[in-house]
Amino acid sequence: MSDNGQLNERKVKILNAIIKNYLETGEPVGSRTISKIDDMNVSPATIRNEMSDLEELGYIVQPHTSAGRIPSDKGYRFYVDNLMQQKDREINKMQDFVIEHTQKVEKVLKQVAKLLANNTNYTTLVTSPQAKKNTVKFIQLSEVSQDQILCVIVLDGNIVRNKVLNLDEGLDSETVLKLNILLNTSLNGLSMEEINLGTIAKLKESAGIHSGIVSQVLDAVGEVISEGKELEIYTSGATNIFKYPELTDSQSATDLLNALEEKSQLIELVNDINESEVEGDTNIRVMIGNESPMENMKDCSIVTATYDIGGGMKGTVGIIGPKRMDYENVMDNLRTLKVQLDDIFNKPDN
Repeated sequence: MSDNGQLNERKVKILNAIIKNYLETGEPVGSRTISKIDDMNVSPATIRNEMSDLEELGYIVQPHTSAGRIPSDKGYRFYVDNLMQQKDREINKMQDFVIEHTQKVEKVLKQVAKLLANNTNYTTLVTSPQAKKNTVKFIQLSEVSQDQILCVIVLDGNIVRNKVLNLDEGLDSETVLKLNILLNTSLNGLSMEEINLGTIAKLKESAGIHSGIVSQVLDAVGEVISEGKELEIYTSGATNIFKYPELTDSQSATDLLNALEEKSQLIELVNDINESEVEGDTNIRVMIGNESPMENMKDCSIVTATYDIGGGMKGTVGIIGPKRMDYENVMDNLRTLKVQLDDIFNKPDN
């Protein structure tokens, strides 16, 4: 910003505080109000001096004879441009993180499946992490052109999606800013199920003549949440089943191998396991024989654990073997791997 040279850090902080307070209350903002902000740590007298400078520079104005100030167009422009730059940096950083994290996750999970199969001599499966409940983390509207606006939607688990929305008429920066504040205040932390008719009605009422844009944003949020991310399943050690005579019967072995190769069947198995999971439970679960939801695994035992990489993202690690499997060894391996996965994905790289 070319005006940044005129504004030191304290002036920027005070200007931001004035604008935020005015956006929330619609009332002129005085020095005493600003001095009460927790992290301001500046006396009212100093704030008055800084506000006088900001007024002289044209960033704020004093309406009528009020002691308070309100933002000028120049003040709004400074605030909006800096806010958008900051959010753009955050989103770009988040997108880079997601790409890097996704590649890292895939590589690690393939290694985990192979290592587990080698350590246990059984068949293993590891699923990619998924959000159990997709909730809105952040929404940002940015002007693209006179008749289009970019809507960036970030869900829990740092899932980032971009949607271009068409406008009937252009929006000024102040309106875009107010819509950003309204959408984030109303929707952050909510899942699609929690965005009820009451929430929507209140949002549209607050948006007034811009309720059509709110409808488009809500449609985009619903679309992004319903898209989801396809569940990836990594398997290893399928041929280990031939080490156990009770599983080498030609039909049993064929059925089991087909199940391990058929992704849709494995997804069904994992979904059944996840549906039976108690909220907050990441402990080890064991299904023996007929307890398995899959007919072609009735001669097997399936032992699974849930790992948690943070941000509401969880995945499943599973071991499939004969009913006479070494349960103690299997459980020890799963416990160790669960802790290691939690640690790998939650610990920042050095």
